Amino acid sequence: MTRPEARYVLIGATGQLGFDLARTFDLPGTLLTPRRSELDILDARGVGETLRALRPTHVLNTAAWNAVDAAEDEPRRAFALNAEAVGSLAATCQALGATLVHFSTDYVFDGAKAAPYTEDDAPNPLSAYGVSKLAGERLARERCERALVIRVSGLFGVAKSAGKGGTNFVEAMLRLAGEGRPLRVVADQVLGPSYTLDVARAVWRVIASGHTGLCHATSAGETSWHDFAHEIFRLEGLTPSLTAVSSDEYGARAKRPLYSVLAHGRLGALGIAEPRAWSNALAAYLAERRALNAPARPGS
Repeated sequence: MTRPEARYVLIGATGQLGFDLARTFDLPGTLLTPRRSELDILDARGVGETLRALRPTHVLNTAAWNAVDAAEDEPRRAFALNAEAVGSLAATCQALGATLVHFSTDYVFDGAKAAPYTEDDAPNPLSAYGVSKLAGERLARERCERALVIRVSGLFGVAKSAGKGGTNFVEAMLRLAGEGRPLRVVADQVLGPSYTLDVARAVWRVIASGHTGLCHATSAGETSWHDFAHEIFRLEGLTPSLTAVSSDEYGARAKRPLYSVLAHGRLGALGIAEPRAWSNALAAYLAERRALNAPARPGS
């Protein structure tokens, strides 16, 4: 009996991670990137019909409500996209015999551990966003026996760079510095900010391994948001007014973990190298965005 050709359906191919997953795809088979107008995961019936027609062996879902603070005021909307839609998608994948690859977040943890979180550590989210993402993880794994849930953290990628009409933390810092505004950045939240290009390459290796369950995929190392901002400005030769503040002083709507670095034990067990250090990845990202945003040469 011959195996059917692998068919990968990527949901959210225009986002930061989706864009880099699409451009790094190198596995045998076909990658399909339906537009949101063709596949909206909030439309459970439509998703079922579309996926039955596409006949995927794998479905990668990068769609999510990522507005962490807004989720405190609109938890139902966050839960609809981050949990309920994931559950419906998982059930459809199960019926089709497909693998669901779903992406979650370091914000499912409370930060009390103060050491990198492993895939086996118990989650305890502090925010409505974190609660909705944890619910999505659980629904994915409960409803699809071949679910792979990959946790990521602090993503930055060129699909959200200045020339693409979006934003991420790096872009927000550069924009505010360009406006000459003084910056207050929290110094007591430590994470592993991650370049989506590197994360995407690791994701494809995990998928190729056949692993299911949980896996962490982030850039190596750790830093605070303040020190991350400082390194952005150092690499770009900028000297804005940058002040370190505590989470309490900053006063964000949603509570974040003070430590949410993710360990890469599962990657190691699979023989997959962890992505390069966040500082090296940041330098590569900044070089790529400069190249993309450079004015075109005459005659090119």
